[in-house]
Amino acid sequence: MTNRTLTPCEAEVMNAIWPLGAATVQDVVDAIPRPLAYTTVMTTMKILEEKGFVERGEKRGRAYVYRPLISSESASCDTVTELAQRFFDGSVKSMVLSLIKTDQISAKDLAELRNAIDSLEKK
Repeated sequence: MTNRTLTPCEAEVMNAIWPLGAATVQDVVDAIPRPLAYTTVMTTMKILEEKGFVERGEKRGRAYVYRPLISSESASCDTVTELAQRFFDGSVKSMVLSLIKTDQISAKDLAELRNAIDSLEKK
């Protein structure tokens, strides 16, 4: 896989495929809440196949079934890493501090982060 990050449209399609485990183009069209043309989804799924995010498998009727080759956790980790590289010189710390400074994190989220940090420090 050459490009390990997803465009917004690719992420929207993958977010429809992951919970299904396997999906046809029509399954994805039906799962996406906003109106999206069948051909747009089909093209996006072909791009995802070329990028190595999904594989095209057996046919269900006249439609191919696509299966994810990468987990949502792995894709999100790759995207976070890429964002840190692009905007924060690779510093995850700077990225997190930037989120905190912009009031994008609630008090509850901060408490969860503190617990996660405490757990990591104990290891």
